[in-house]
Amino acid sequence: MTFSQSVAVRELPLFPLSELVLFPGRQLPLHIFEFRYRIMMNTILQSDGRFGVLMVDPSDGKVASVGCCAEVIHHQRLPDDRLKVMTVGQQRFRVLEYVRDKPYYVGLVEWIEDLPTDQNLRSLATSVNQLLHDVVHLSGKLTGQEIELPDDIPTLPLELSYWVAGNLHGVAHEQQALLEMQDTVARLERESEILTSTRNHLAARTALKDVLSDDDHLDFLDR
Repeated sequence: MTFSQSVAVRELPLFPLSELVLFPGRQLPLHIFEFRYRIMMNTILQSDGRFGVLMVDPSDGKVASVGCCAEVIHHQRLPDDRLKVMTVGQQRFRVLEYVRDKPYYVGLVEWIEDLPTDQNLRSLATSVNQLLHDVVHLSGKLTGQEIELPDDIPTLPLELSYWVAGNLHGVAHEQQALLEMQDTVARLERESEILTSTRNHLAARTALKDVLSDDDHLDFLDR
């Protein structure tokens, strides 16, 4: 297979990780101890410090074809040539073909980005941001703990969509679907659905907790 020369296509070392999906702008700490990935890390540290992260489905071992490029922003060498590295997500990519698989995977990849849209992203982003605050408020009320969102949540729609997707937990397949989308509107709308469902669930649990608390209070007064 041949491809025309383009800055959007390059060879990239690949790091498959079980049930882990990296998004642009999100930090990812890694402990590198496997021999082949120590070789990979030492190689890329002498280059541009970039490699690709791909999600592996633990149920069948299938490696996703769309991932996110990670850039090493800090590293620390440990005994036995192990490393601790801090990375941050950069561009998304699609694997076109594997160039080699030893000592580590290297793929020919193309960068992908969201397609332009004429739709009003600002209002949708504002709605998603409000849902985030609702979920955090209800979570705090339900647990009796004060929970605050970080101050650096992105305000731009695209970056916000990545931030929300990157902070979903325990739903790697859902995150992978969001990563593969090339439509900011569709990603924000899906996140709005997820957050709305979560908010409604938390609201119901909070209401039930309040009712039970009131019943306990009444029982105490009747004694």
